[in-house]
Amino acid sequence: MRTPTSTLLVDISSPVPPYEQVRAQLADLILSGQLPLGERLPSVRQLASDLGLAVGTTARVYRELEAAGLVHSRRGAGTRVTRPPGPAPDTDARLAQATQTYIAAARRLVL
Repeated sequence: MRTPTSTLLVDISSPVPPYEQVRAQLADLILSGQLPLGERLPSVRQLASDLGLAVGTTARVYRELEAAGLVHSRRGAGTRVTRPPGPAPDTDARLAQATQTYIAAARRLVL
């Protein structure tokens, strides 16, 4: 498993709750592509053990990441990184093509 749990840090003296620290770090890893699509994350229990946190804390992290559309959990299959919400990779190209078509049609109507 390539999941960089060793890069996750929890500062217990921080006013930011531990679940939010871990959630934000995992979200950043997913959105930056350091955790690729389909990557399996450690189990809730394993992540809790690795970070020295309660199982309920890491369960909350995964629930919030799932609610944000960044991971998908399935009993027996674990938790995997999903495609972040937002435009599809080719959206810009399709939008540019549609814009050109619209402009050309508008020019034909005006001229």
